[in-house]
Amino acid sequence: MLSLFQKMIEVAKDPRFGNTKAMLLFETPQDALRAIEGGVDIQELNIGSMAHSLGKVVVNKAIAMGKDDVETLEKLKELGMTFDVRKVPADSKENMDHLLKKAKDELKNS
Repeated sequence: MLSLFQKMIEVAKDPRFGNTKAMLLFETPQDALRAIEGGVDIQELNIGSMAHSLGKVVVNKAIAMGKDDVETLEKLKELGMTFDVRKVPADSKENMDHLLKKAKDELKNS
């Protein structure tokens, strides 16, 4: 049985879907990286909300990051990913570099 990620990657590469556009929702940055490394062609990620939990620091009103999140988002950035950081379209876009720096600084101090 194919995992959800294997199926997503298979469908993304299937020529029968041609220029079909789809919005993919990921629970974590790690899930997005897994899909992208598997061959799903994603040019931009919207980072709208990442819930706070133990070991994470709050970097804005909707986003909390842990060490693994920071490392994953930096890896995505290295792969050429661009980010649209805002919870809803009416919000102003935020700068991912500033949020990553803030997260690293706060994680160092926690």
